[in-house]
Amino acid sequence: MFSFSEQDNFFGRRCVWVNGPVIVGAGPSGLAISACLRDQGIPFVVIERSDCIASLWQKRTYDRLKLHLPKKFCQLPKIPFPDEYPEYPTKKQFIAYLENYAKKFDIKPHFNECVQSAKYDEACKLWRVKTVSTTGSVRSETEYICQMLVVATGENAEGVIPDIEGLKDFSGEVIHAKDYKSGEKYQGKKVLVVGCGNSGMEVSLDLSNHNAKPSMVVRSSVHVLPREILGKSTFDLAMMLMKWLPLWIVDKILLIFAWFIIGNIQSYGIKRPSLGPLTLKNNHGKTPVLDIGTLDKIRSGDISVVPGIKRFTKKSVELVNGDILDIDSVVLATGYFSNVPFWLHEKELFGENGYPKTPFPNGWKGKGGLYAAGFTRRGLAGATADALKISKDIGKEWKKELNQKKQKVPTHRRCISTF
Repeated sequence: MFSFSEQDNFFGRRCVWVNGPVIVGAGPSGLAISACLRDQGIPFVVIERSDCIASLWQKRTYDRLKLHLPKKFCQLPKIPFPDEYPEYPTKKQFIAYLENYAKKFDIKPHFNECVQSAKYDEACKLWRVKTVSTTGSVRSETEYICQMLVVATGENAEGVIPDIEGLKDFSGEVIHAKDYKSGEKYQGKKVLVVGCGNSGMEVSLDLSNHNAKPSMVVRSSVHVLPREILGKSTFDLAMMLMKWLPLWIVDKILLIFAWFIIGNIQSYGIKRPSLGPLTLKNNHGKTPVLDIGTLDKIRSGDISVVPGIKRFTKKSVELVNGDILDIDSVVLATGYFSNVPFWLHEKELFGENGYPKTPFPNGWKGKGGLYAAGFTRRGLAGATADALKISKDIGKEWKKELNQKKQKVPTHRRCISTF
């Protein structure tokens, strides 16, 4: 997979020279870039903190999850989804697609290696990526030395746990949506779902389908659109209209269709933002909710919509309107955040929030061979776009290095030996 030289330094850390880029993260972004590099014959190393590829999909998603967009917008470069897959593949189908993808391109990540730090060595003009192995009880450290570093850990690396008064004192179960699998064990229970994005809506629907009694907290405004309009994917329709019309007109058209198909959602306690759904997504990265049945459950009363939370008590929650609800469990569908600032020592490409400072489509490349993949707030389509640009740029730099013969391994080894 890659060319390297390695040695142990005086402190027992294994040093590995990687003749190609190091890719941090074996999710869809990391796999897509790996495939494109493999196709060019460029060596690489993929580092993954979990024990499998696409750990977010395999270990931190609920069972009923399906792709929200049609499969043609979600496939990775070079290999489409199988023809027999439905328009919206299931979680299991998507994982199978990714596993076959990795096998096809012989992508073999270094599993169970958690990156502790990545820093650019100005003296040697190299990246030093330090990892700790999480396999077994023995702690082992490795330092990868490379000229190019691809950050592909994604936008959803860690779950957001809100600081709500009394939450720690609540006696019932409190979990983040990443740990929610199915509503089966919640049958007959009163469950508070905090959050009304796609995850909050789907978790509430799943709970209702399993005869639980969910209440969904809607604190802020949110756009809810039908998943399909006139038999066509809403996203597909929007992309087609944007080829001919300004964004604000497309927003108006989508909202008119939404009003005719799903009605006035404000009557259910869900307020729409002042900005249109596509404008809000482009400017602030807030994704509209694509309804797959939750609104029908809200209309029937099977799912209750409640306002923001004031505080929790031992067995209940007090809302901002003064109502008090007795509840058994809490599911925090409160989103995710990037963990890049915790390990990447770099402040030009990435901001303090763990996202590239430069907005899409120009936030994929930094200085010193640093790249950012999968931080576009545009899902799998954005990951594919990043992979194509990054792999093309790396290929160009790779060929330049080979042609000019600038790579001098003995010099790099002198730098390594200083550790």
